Amino acid sequence: MIDAFIDELDLQALGFTRAQPAATGRPAYHPAILLKIYLYGYLHRVPSSRRLEREAQRNLEVIWLIGQLAPDFKTIADFRRDNGAAIRATCRQFIVLCRSLGLLSGGEVALDGSKFKAVNSHERNFTCAKLAKQMAKIESSIAGYMEALDQADRMDDETTRTQVERLQDKIATLRERMQALQAISEQLEASPDQQVSLTDPDARAMSTSTDPSGIVGYNVQAALDTKHHLIVAHEVTNVGSDRHHLTSMASQAQAAMGTVELTVLADRGYYAGEEILECQQAGITALVPKPLTSPAKAEGRFGKQDFVYEPDDDTYRCPAGERLTRRFASVEKGMTIYVYWTTRCAGCAFKAQCTTGRERRIRRWEHEAVLDAMEERLRARPEAMQVRKSTVEHAFGTLKGWMGATHFLTRGLTTTAAEMSLHVLAYNLKRVLGILGVQPLLAGIKA
Repeated sequence: MIDAFIDELDLQALGFTRAQPAATGRPAYHPAILLKIYLYGYLHRVPSSRRLEREAQRNLEVIWLIGQLAPDFKTIADFRRDNGAAIRATCRQFIVLCRSLGLLSGGEVALDGSKFKAVNSHERNFTCAKLAKQMAKIESSIAGYMEALDQADRMDDETTRTQVERLQDKIATLRERMQALQAISEQLEASPDQQVSLTDPDARAMSTSTDPSGIVGYNVQAALDTKHHLIVAHEVTNVGSDRHHLTSMASQAQAAMGTVELTVLADRGYYAGEEILECQQAGITALVPKPLTSPAKAEGRFGKQDFVYEPDDDTYRCPAGERLTRRFASVEKGMTIYVYWTTRCAGCAFKAQCTTGRERRIRRWEHEAVLDAMEERLRARPEAMQVRKSTVEHAFGTLKGWMGATHFLTRGLTTTAAEMSLHVLAYNLKRVLGILGVQPLLAGIKA
C-alpha cells in the first residue's frame, strides 16, 4: 500500500528535491525511496533516522520496499530537513484521496491545539524574568563567597590557603556564568517576543492546563473531520495561544475538504470576535463557547448576559426593566465599541447587585450581532462541544503516545513541521486502513 501510494504521486510537482536527476554525475537517491522509508517508519513508530538506517539493512519489508538500497542516516535525516513543504503537500494529497473515496463529511470539522515538547529543556529557555532571577541568584552567591574569602584571608594558615583557592575558583566560575547570562540578555533585547531558547531557537515556553510549569515546545493545531476523525488540516506554530488560529485553520480545512460551507467546532480558547467575523465572511460557521472573563458574576453581581439587547431601538434592558441607551463610541485595538448606560441607576433597588460604580455601563462591539447569532446556534446544539471533544482530543493523545516522552526529535519550526506532517500522514493512513482495509484502499489509489 505504501509502495502504491507513493508511486502514484508526482513528486516533482509536489516540490521534492532531486525528483529529476541531473544530467551529469552519479544520481542521488530518488525522493520516492526516502519517502517510503519515512512513511514505513512513522507507521511503525520508528521516526529516528539512525534507526531507519538499521531497518533498511535488516528489515525484510523495508529491504523489499526500497529495492535493497541502504541509505545512511545522514541522507535520511537531510531528506526530512530539506523537503518540509513537499512532505506537507504529500499529507494534503492523501486528504484529496480520502475525499475522492467519500471518507470526509464535507460539512463539519473539530478544531483544537495541543503543546508538544521541543528538543529544549526549561534550563535552556530564557525570559526577562527568568534571566533577572538567575542573575540575582548568582550575584547573591558571589557576595556570599566574597564574604567567606575575607574571613579566610584573616586566618592565614595552611588549611585556609586551600579554602581560598577553592573559593576563588567558585567565584571565577560564577563570573563566567554571569558573562554568559549578560550575552543572553542582549539576545533577549533583540528578540521580538522577549524569549530565547538555546538548543532549539524556534521553541518557546508555553503554559499548559496539566503542567503548572508549562513546557518548552510548539503549539500544534489540528482540524479533524467529524465523520471518520481524519486530520484534514494541521499547522505547527510557536505561538502558545489558540486565540488567533481559528480563521487560518478553518480556511485550510475548507480548502482541504473542497466545500463552500463549513461548520467549525472549537473550544473557548479560540473565542475572538474578529476571527469569528472573518469566518462568517468566508462562508464558515463557527461554534465557539464564550469565556466568562468578567468578575461580576464571580462577585455575585449581574453579568452582561443578564442584560437583554433590543435591536429595534438599539438599547439594552437591565434586570430592573430600565433601558440603557447608546451614549458614545470608541475605537479599541481597531474595534469600534459602543457604550450604553442609563441615568436611573442611583435610585435603583438592584444597584448593589449590579455595579459598584455610579452607573452600570454595557459595552457592545459593532459586529456583536455575529456573536449573538453564534450563541443562538450553540444553544440549539448543546451536544456540539461533546462532539468536538470526542473528535479531536483523542488524536493528540494518540500522536503523543506514538512520539514518546520526548515528542519532537528535530529542531527548528520548519523541520518540526515536516516531522509532524509525517506523523499526521501515518495517523490518517492507519485510520483509513481501519475503515476500508488494504484492498479497497489499493483500488482507490490506483483509480
